[in-house]
Amino acid sequence: MVFLRLVLLLLALCALPAEAIEPFTIKDIRVEGIQRTEAGTVFSYLPVKVGDTMTEEKAAQTIRALFATGFFKDVSLEVDDGVLVVVVQERPSVAQIDFAGMREFDKEQVLKGLRQVGLAEGRIFDKGLLDRAEQELKRQYLSRGMYAVNISTTVTPLERNRVAINFNVEEGEIAKIRQISIIGANAFREKDLADLLVLRTPGWLTWFSKHDQYSRQKLSADLETLRSHYLDRGYLEFSIDSTQVSITPDKKDIYITISITEGPKYAVSGVKVAGEKLIPEDEVLKLIKVKAGDTFSRALLTESTKAISDRLGNEGYAFANVNAIPEMNKQKSEVAFTFFIDPGRRVYVRRINIAGNNRTRDEVIRREMRQFEGGWYSADKINLSRRRIDKLGYFTEVNVETPAVPGTTDQVDVNVSVAEKPTGVILLGAGFGSGEGVIVSGSVSQQNIFGSGKHVTAQVGTSKLNTTYALSYTDPYFTVDGVSQGFDIYLREIDAVNSGLGFYQTKTVGGTIRLGVPISEIDTINYGLGYEDTKITIFPESPLFYKDYVATFGDQNSTVLGTIGWTRDGRDSLIYPTSGTLHKVSGELGLPGGTLKYYKAAYQYQRYFPLTRTYTFMLNGEGGFGDGYGGKPLPFFRNFFAGGVSSVRGFKAFTVGPKDSNGDPRGGSRRLVGNAELLFPFPGLEKDRSVRMSAFVDAGMVGDTYGGGDFRYSTGLGVLWVSPLGPLKISVALPLGAEPGDRKQPFQFTIGGVF
Repeated sequence: MVFLRLVLLLLALCALPAEAIEPFTIKDIRVEGIQRTEAGTVFSYLPVKVGDTMTEEKAAQTIRALFATGFFKDVSLEVDDGVLVVVVQERPSVAQIDFAGMREFDKEQVLKGLRQVGLAEGRIFDKGLLDRAEQELKRQYLSRGMYAVNISTTVTPLERNRVAINFNVEEGEIAKIRQISIIGANAFREKDLADLLVLRTPGWLTWFSKHDQYSRQKLSADLETLRSHYLDRGYLEFSIDSTQVSITPDKKDIYITISITEGPKYAVSGVKVAGEKLIPEDEVLKLIKVKAGDTFSRALLTESTKAISDRLGNEGYAFANVNAIPEMNKQKSEVAFTFFIDPGRRVYVRRINIAGNNRTRDEVIRREMRQFEGGWYSADKINLSRRRIDKLGYFTEVNVETPAVPGTTDQVDVNVSVAEKPTGVILLGAGFGSGEGVIVSGSVSQQNIFGSGKHVTAQVGTSKLNTTYALSYTDPYFTVDGVSQGFDIYLREIDAVNSGLGFYQTKTVGGTIRLGVPISEIDTINYGLGYEDTKITIFPESPLFYKDYVATFGDQNSTVLGTIGWTRDGRDSLIYPTSGTLHKVSGELGLPGGTLKYYKAAYQYQRYFPLTRTYTFMLNGEGGFGDGYGGKPLPFFRNFFAGGVSSVRGFKAFTVGPKDSNGDPRGGSRRLVGNAELLFPFPGLEKDRSVRMSAFVDAGMVGDTYGGGDFRYSTGLGVLWVSPLGPLKISVALPLGAEPGDRKQPFQFTIGGVF
């Protein structure tokens, strides 16, 4: 009965006639209730003006328009003898935003983020925005493993219709992963499987890497890593049954349980090829990495289908489709594969489009292309083009896409997109050793001046040992065939006395003209011809070795210098190499016409071995020898030296090798250097290709015979970071086999800044 009465009462209220506005002509408009908002601002939003006829419909439009501004929380209209009175109640404005108890995030960064969503000092207060900001801040804490966080907001009214907002944060402790359990593992030890995962329990580096904090994205990646581990080792029916993540009531500890089914280990019973065979079957079979009798591997299967597709791509079949169809025999745990080949239509390249090069000219990129417009599509040529563009060193990213031309079945476009990086570099070099202090040198270079691809370098170096002023210029495409031309002008002073390396000084003024002739995609022969004038200064304390040389050949020497070299660079990248080899052969000769007659030759071999997707092993070997001819010796200031960040780390630069009668390094006519490095991602930055670490072992010797010099060894850790300030290289080395008189320098670094 009560319910019926309520319904009748509501119906009666709805039936009452609404108070309507009688139409009238607006004589004037007056705004009441505003405190901060200008009256003109309100007038600008009104859909009516003086002289209009005010109706009920226009009144509704006026109220809606003023509410839509977001400035007011209440709007009403009144009529006073033909005057339209707009009565508003303003929303408060935000006077200040404060945070209490927030240590995990920077206050200025959080304020910047709030400003982007509309919550900032001076803005209109919006309770909905405040609630969303509170939830987003909490989500950010949860993403960092701080599940015990408690966030509340306080809104305090102030004078002049303003409010102060305060975020009260109780961060709590970061939840850590205490246990990762893998249920159902029999073929591999649970500990070994857990070591494959990025997520892990707290360890000695997890304070930095944060891998002991749960992340849904990291867990998904770990599950795929686990799946790949089994599928690459024959477990074709492997499956992940469930994943459970639990947290303790105090929100401090997280437990992860992964349930798996391994299934039997499969062997490959046979391999066949079917479909349209445009290339000989025996050649296709050579590209297939899975063989009968081998344990099944998904990685090798994927590699095989890709190799066949790439091979067809080199013949112009850009859309070739290769599928490996399995035939499983579960009773015998065997699987046979039939590779079905559908080459599709042969296609050619219609157009090459280049984007992203705001500074670099199109021609600089196009001349590196080995795939041409109008030619048959070739996967190898497109990949080679991408590598050549990347090796220019002008771009942080080089992406190549080959979309089909709309409306055709036999044409593609090659879209090259690049992301330019600053190519002007200020390089600084520094080292620190016991009793040696800091050594600083620098240079300014522009590798891509005016976007032309030409290089200009001005070097001004000052250190205890060297003072160098040099200007270099290189045009890598002096001819359309890729012959490079360049020159160097320099003044170089060596002060061995001040640096503690010996009692002599030299001052050399010279210049060189260079040519580089490419003979293949990765081979270049370099020629050079130059002239140098060298002034030698010795002192009473100088060893007899230096005094005899000056007495015999004078303190002023000239050199007509001829150089020749060969470089084969097959590395996959200049900045982040992971595979390939580098060969360098160089020679210089003091030609007739100068007072110095000598020769020097050197060879460098460098190879990168990809061990895994993230680990690379590098070997580097260097050797050199020199001597004089025509009855003259190799000048002592042309000797080979070793030591320092570029050869045997842990020893001061130029100090490895024979010593003079004063115990200072004098170099030698023979040099050997070897380096072995394990390159790996920096902990916590596994996907960042701008930084990686290395564990290295260095060895080197300098002497007058290859058997007459004592080797020096070192081992340590290094960091290479292509930072926003430029390349940074740090090494901390432990010298091994050091002898009395050796000059150690365990910490060395170089840093550069871009402009």
